[in-house]
Amino acid sequence: MSILVIGVNHRSGPLSIRERVNVAPDRVPKAVEGLQSRDNVREVVVVSTCNRTEVYAVAERFHGAYADICEFLSDSSGIAADELHPHLYSGHDDAAVAHLFEVAAGLDSAVVGEAEVLGQLRRAWEVAQEVGGTRSTMNLLFRHAIGVGKRARTETAIARGTASVSHAAVEMAIEHHGSIAGRNVAILGAGAMGEGIAVALHGAGVGDVMVVNRSVERGEALADRINGTALGMDRIGHALATADLVLTSTGSETPLVTPELMKSVARHGRSLLFVDIGVPRDVAPEVAEIDDVTVLDLDDLGKWAERGREQRLGEVARVREIVVEEVERFGIEAAALQAAPLVTALREHAESLRAAELDRHAKQIGRLPDEQRDLIDAITRGVVAKLLHEPSVRLRGQAGSPQGERNAAAVADLFDLG
Repeated sequence: MSILVIGVNHRSGPLSIRERVNVAPDRVPKAVEGLQSRDNVREVVVVSTCNRTEVYAVAERFHGAYADICEFLSDSSGIAADELHPHLYSGHDDAAVAHLFEVAAGLDSAVVGEAEVLGQLRRAWEVAQEVGGTRSTMNLLFRHAIGVGKRARTETAIARGTASVSHAAVEMAIEHHGSIAGRNVAILGAGAMGEGIAVALHGAGVGDVMVVNRSVERGEALADRINGTALGMDRIGHALATADLVLTSTGSETPLVTPELMKSVARHGRSLLFVDIGVPRDVAPEVAEIDDVTVLDLDDLGKWAERGREQRLGEVARVREIVVEEVERFGIEAAALQAAPLVTALREHAESLRAAELDRHAKQIGRLPDEQRDLIDAITRGVVAKLLHEPSVRLRGQAGSPQGERNAAAVADLFDLG
């Protein structure tokens, strides 16, 4: 079996591709179930964030699983395979493991070191577990990845400074305006990204802050934290009419801000800046063609963040060293995990022989006092345990090596363990 990753991210595909490949949170469980139902996929986790959609799988047959996953991404996005394929990347075994660890450590993010991705990976793993998409290998892989992410941020300064997409969005807006002090701001969406934006705005000296959300109650909970005002989506026109800056990330599958909506808003020539970090985009691309309106999206954020990447090159090198170390450690643990079924089968086989032999002499043993019967049981268990101890240790210790594979094959053959 192989570990496989296939995906599209901010480096491999433009936003116009990423927003179509993106899997909405409520569709992820069904995506996991659908992929796992395919003959070549044993375990699977689907990771879909603002900057990436990736499928991690344990493949029964590598080429079959690769075709299955590519077909899923094409079908779910509505993008023809020949159009989508140039934007896909893939890796298997150590390369797939290293990629996931780099994602967890923040090396593969538009904003290097960003912390939000670690929570996104954890949630993707949890969803896959909830619908039965993971077993021992994928659980070990993602548990290890979370540990790598924590280690990178603890042992290095990779997360120093701007380390989240939402914080970067606010900083990009500040750079564009020079200052946002005293300006009226609207936040569209009160989810995790909206909350991150609100935290980043705190202390920036902005004027009125409006939180526009489908659920007014959730919007109020966020607005109260920043002394803002909560509005329902039916008041989005009012927010656009009065705001100088709109930061948006709602998770809507269709644009909320359209040219038609903007034309209905009376702004009297005042300029308006949108920073749209939604995937799919909340602001229709055509809105950028309207006079006095500027639209910045995740592609712009990636270019902006690239300038800050140089400041962390030293930390990136150290984090890459951590990733290399952890890939090797994972390989050892995964090999030991793969040896475990053989060790278990060997012990079960020996126990069945011991039990059968005791049953064969059950009539004679049954005449003995309880203490002597217990002693016989303990002695035979001890003999089996001692005989199997060294082979079990060696099978686990040598798992994944050529010698280990030869020994495992010999044991399976000698004891007819299948």
